Amino acid sequence: MTRTLKERTFAGTTNPEIQPWETEHRKVARRAAAEGIVLLKNEEHVLPLKEGSAVALYGAGAGKTIKGGTGSGDVNEREKVSICEGMKNAGFQITTEAWVNRYNEIYDKARQDWKNDILSRTGYGADTMSFFEVYSTTPFNMPAGDKIEKSAGDEAENAIYVLSRIAGEGMDRLADKGDYYLKDEEYEMLADICANYENVIVVINAGAQVDLSFMDEFTNIKALLTIVQPGMEGGNAFADVVSGKVNPSGKLTDTWAYKYEDYPNAETFSHNNGNVETEVYEEGMYVGYRYFDTFDVPVRYGFGFGLSYTDFEINDYCLESLENKKMTVSVQVKNTGKVSGKEVVQVYTSLPGGILEKEAHRLVAYAKTSELKPDESEKITVEISLEHLTSYDEKRAAWILESGFYGIWIGSSLADAKLCGGVKLDNEVILRQVKNLFPLKQELDEKTQTSGKTSSRAKEAEKLAAEQKLNVAQLYAADFTTEVIEYKKNGELCEKDALDFVNTLTEKELIDLAAGDPGKAQGGNLGAAGISVPGSAGETHRCAIDKGLASIVLADGPAGLRLMKYYHVNDGSIVTMPFEFSLEGGLFYDDSRELPGERYYQYCTAIPVGTLLAQTWNRALIREVGAMIGTEMEYFGVTLWLAPGMNIHRNPLCGRNFEYYSEDPYVAGTIAAAMTEGVQSNYGCGTTIKHFACNNQEDNRMGSDSVISERTLLEVYLKGFEIAVRESQPLSIMTSYNLINGVHAANNYDLCTETARNEWGFKGMIMTDWTTTEVDEKCTASGCMRAGNDLVMPGCFGDHDNMHKELAEGTLKIEDLKACIARLVSVIWKSNQYLQ
Repeated sequence: MTRTLKERTFAGTTNPEIQPWETEHRKVARRAAAEGIVLLKNEEHVLPLKEGSAVALYGAGAGKTIKGGTGSGDVNEREKVSICEGMKNAGFQITTEAWVNRYNEIYDKARQDWKNDILSRTGYGADTMSFFEVYSTTPFNMPAGDKIEKSAGDEAENAIYVLSRIAGEGMDRLADKGDYYLKDEEYEMLADICANYENVIVVINAGAQVDLSFMDEFTNIKALLTIVQPGMEGGNAFADVVSGKVNPSGKLTDTWAYKYEDYPNAETFSHNNGNVETEVYEEGMYVGYRYFDTFDVPVRYGFGFGLSYTDFEINDYCLESLENKKMTVSVQVKNTGKVSGKEVVQVYTSLPGGILEKEAHRLVAYAKTSELKPDESEKITVEISLEHLTSYDEKRAAWILESGFYGIWIGSSLADAKLCGGVKLDNEVILRQVKNLFPLKQELDEKTQTSGKTSSRAKEAEKLAAEQKLNVAQLYAADFTTEVIEYKKNGELCEKDALDFVNTLTEKELIDLAAGDPGKAQGGNLGAAGISVPGSAGETHRCAIDKGLASIVLADGPAGLRLMKYYHVNDGSIVTMPFEFSLEGGLFYDDSRELPGERYYQYCTAIPVGTLLAQTWNRALIREVGAMIGTEMEYFGVTLWLAPGMNIHRNPLCGRNFEYYSEDPYVAGTIAAAMTEGVQSNYGCGTTIKHFACNNQEDNRMGSDSVISERTLLEVYLKGFEIAVRESQPLSIMTSYNLINGVHAANNYDLCTETARNEWGFKGMIMTDWTTTEVDEKCTASGCMRAGNDLVMPGCFGDHDNMHKELAEGTLKIEDLKACIARLVSVIWKSNQYLQ
């Protein structure tokens, strides 16, 4: 096959004006943000607000709305729209604009003080790793602002209070005032607002859950919305929803407990027990709704919940077909209200008792309607793979369907899901035979239900189905065959034509390709090691360019491409910019210095964060967002987007929950698959699903050991990755920093080779997170190659030395190294660095 390399040009444009594609992409970001906003409370139909009405606006996020998290998930967009700006754009009269302006001044001063504090401890131009360590562990604390003093001319009946929180890479949140809980000043402000205005609307602008106990104290808080972190068009999207231009249709992808202590791992999560070295997953599979629902713990707002300005009915359940290990069911959804809107149909299953205890309900399918007018109906048909009804039996290393009744529950949330029918299996089925992996190195006492609880619950569901004369189909074990996984060695898992090419490379070229290019590190490696596209996270080595092998650029995400907003070209060469320029919109950069040459602009679209995207429950929309990101990748010359992030929301305090989708692996996997399909619909562009796996805390993320049972790991923490791989085949996977049962993820053969490749059939390339091998001597570049982790990023001289040494000693086999490079070559050959 003939492959013609593209000629790489300078990324971006010298034209500072807004480009046509920017305008179109902002429209997509705005629609996605609006559709992900969840309306949690709306007493007396206070929302939507009357067009052009007077509104009082308070809170940190009013004028300084948080668009996204910090660290690698940040985006250097051209501009962002605050809630205040969005409300004014929509024609509302903001009666407290003077308060908002004063707050903005307080905020700007606090930001400068924060900046000066960090620079005083690091110095300008400090080593990248040292700077990032201080930056990431010193989060900006948003000030509360002035007290409320309602002016005589303020005739607003409705007041909006925006509660904002910042979180990001490198540090977990705290169960303290000013983070999970309100500051004293925020509480007082809210009390004053409630005392001065008839109707109060609270808006949560935070990457994960916060304490909502204040909702019980103030009776005139009539409405509550969570906008998470909505991207650059957040203010306009918010105005679209509160004005009624968009009817809210978002649904929660996480459970909001009454109090933080209700979460099953609240006491031991991350720093809460003083131990960030070992994270013991004692709650087992009971994460999120699987815990609250199974153990009957009351919640404030449950999984899948979200209100609308209209009402819907879900009726006429029908089992359409049951064949090829798949069940197709349908329902009719009718808009019974007075305005148009969309509804989400959620399908859960209850599982039979037997040798394994199981959660009370499990999400197995969902779909979103089109925009339905009043009295309009739509038939929604979903496919349920019987694979998603299986449980993992550790003793037999098998995915099994136990005999008994599998109930099908359908509704617009978990709480209102009704039993509609089911299937009954006559005998046990082993659907897939695997082998035991990820052995525990210490004892683990997992949370369990009362003996027999699963069986009694299943019998109650079956009895209910009989009493209501529901449609129950019969399944026969004899109709199933068992898939037995063949486990091939790392060296056997690559394409022949790529391996043939690799056999023409020298040992030095192999190692260069395996560990990026240290020469592109720009004085530091973390997140800005690429130079062809300034601000990109890294590049593969150009050592074989004369043999026709391109180098590809990798850019951070997942809230859009993270590139430098501009750079200069002087005498045909890119002027190197410091790492600090890529953070916080260039806040830490001294822009008083004049740069030589011509300026190129790289403004990217800041889309909503992962959680808000998932709250749309709209895979078609997510594909559209992904296709948009792929268009920008092609425009800027990026091949791999280091996104989507899809770790499980194990606890609300994880610092990077905003990047991830849900507490549920089915949501995480299907949304990631849709995003991947969208991105990869663009020629030569690919996603990198991450962080593989159990990156569920940020404190000591490079050294924390996740102690977890095999069943919990497979059913909860790896299941989303499995779904994404099977449904969309992303071009790459990124391993996480942490250890899993004592083995670094990057050096974990069970993870990279046995699970991803042999059991799931992953065909792409696996890479490390940045500087993974520079922290612990037990995690090495050679260990990555042995494990089937194909690329060590961003490329450090020590990685090259390690592989030369171990090849010479025989501890790294050349066939393992060549297989890894063959997989990398296969991905590069598919890239947008070749002409179509």
